[in-house]
Amino acid sequence: MPELQRLRADHGPALLAFERENRAYFAESVPDRGDDYFAHFDQRHAELLSEQAAGLHHFYLLVDSDGRVQGRVNLVDVADGAAELGFRIARSAVGRGVATSAVRRICDLAARELGLTLLRAGAALDNHASQAVLTRTGFVRTGQEVTADGRPGTTFAKRLEV
Repeated sequence: MPELQRLRADHGPALLAFERENRAYFAESVPDRGDDYFAHFDQRHAELLSEQAAGLHHFYLLVDSDGRVQGRVNLVDVADGAAELGFRIARSAVGRGVATSAVRRICDLAARELGLTLLRAGAALDNHASQAVLTRTGFVRTGQEVTADGRPGTTFAKRLEV
């Protein structure tokens, strides 16, 4: 399994390559980041690191032994012991348990190292893979419906224990 690493400044080139290589694949199931994201990647990367240093968000990458990014797992909008979980896995890593392993690891890290007690996540109704990962890792549907980029979705939550 790829190593889970906290986002750093030197991850920039590998992260940009990951996002470019998987852009069309990701757009099949989540909103596209848009051309502006890629045009101003270095600035956005610096902003994310700043937000992470302030404790607003926590960003992690799944990095293989060759230094290639195989996925990213984010904990955003951290407040009152809770955060929103998001994850993206490279097309080349799909179907090998990478997402499930990453979500399990981030849940453990969130509880033990960050002191979080609740994670929330959303998934489009047609994103069956993400829903399966969330269910396998102990998230339960909350019954709340959401809309992301015009697509209907549902929310999940998981209480964390140390």
